[in-house]
Amino acid sequence: MIISGLALGVVLGFVFQRSRFCVTGAFRDVWLSRSFRWLTAFLLAILVQAVLVQGLLGLDLITAGVPKIAWLGVMGGSFLFGIGIVLAGGCATGTYYRSGEGLIGSWIALLFYAATAAFMKYGALKPLNDWARSNASEATTIHGSLGISPWLLVGILAVVTGWAIYRQTARKTAVATLKPRRRGLAGLLLDRPWTPWAGAIAVGVLAAVAYPLSNATGRNAGLGITTPSANIVQFLATGDPKYIDWGVLFVLGLIPGSYIAAKLSGEFRLRAPDARTAIRAIGGGVLMGVGASIAGGCTIGNSLVQTALFGWQGWVAFLFTFLGVGVAARLFIRTHRRAGAVPTLLPANAPAGQDTATPQATLTRI
Repeated sequence: MIISGLALGVVLGFVFQRSRFCVTGAFRDVWLSRSFRWLTAFLLAILVQAVLVQGLLGLDLITAGVPKIAWLGVMGGSFLFGIGIVLAGGCATGTYYRSGEGLIGSWIALLFYAATAAFMKYGALKPLNDWARSNASEATTIHGSLGISPWLLVGILAVVTGWAIYRQTARKTAVATLKPRRRGLAGLLLDRPWTPWAGAIAVGVLAAVAYPLSNATGRNAGLGITTPSANIVQFLATGDPKYIDWGVLFVLGLIPGSYIAAKLSGEFRLRAPDARTAIRAIGGGVLMGVGASIAGGCTIGNSLVQTALFGWQGWVAFLFTFLGVGVAARLFIRTHRRAGAVPTLLPANAPAGQDTATPQATLTRI
């Protein structure tokens, strides 16, 4: 039943909000502060999902589509998407869960992201999207191209991730400890900050769970954000129920899941952006919609899901999104820090009560 998509979306929205899981922050921290902590957590999420998904595929319990890669489209689109998520202040999932926290700038970015993706996939910009996605290579998976077992790639990823986790945990860093207001599981989930590793494991497991749930409805895919977001806009425009599927219900569940987590933890606040922030949110949302459509996916559909399948598209998108974030971080964050627009650089995955160090700087709380 497609209702399972809604349920999984609510759970993942809760997890994203409590763990502060955002790929924008993971990539941006590397460029701005040379911190690899959240990038390592992202690799752990990919690894956990890869182990589970490859096991399920090996047992023929699920099916998972891996697209042929359109090299130029994936490289160019992912690069644009990387720039867009810095301007918007969050990746696709980050934009959804921050919307649930009450960040109005994310509402703006989300609206333009979904609308632009719909224009790219179904509307006036569809010829551009089709052209960028044309001339796809026959290559799909890395292990298929190399003629090796996917488990060899899982092993390599495990070694790299394990080494990175060791390096991160070996460093002695000051960690704030908060006394939970509630006892038991509620205090653990809502009052204490989640470690990056806990959030990554939860995301990886739930991303794998998405396959059997989605397959049961006839959908040959796991998690995805861009196409379902575009389908929501297309349904609102046409009223055609064919656009409502498991993926649409999944993304619709992210915001209430995040809202529940933020409300119960005391982190929900409506925060209105200033004019500069709103303009950047619009620009970021547009670049996200264009980039993700051309690239065939966002940081979830490509950089999390397709990487776990060891698809060429996933890992190429991962690299060029990372590069796009780096360029945007240097242009739009460091420049404004030097100009005095951003007084303090806070972690991208900071609690909802803090404003992140994006060019979105000043927010008015209402």
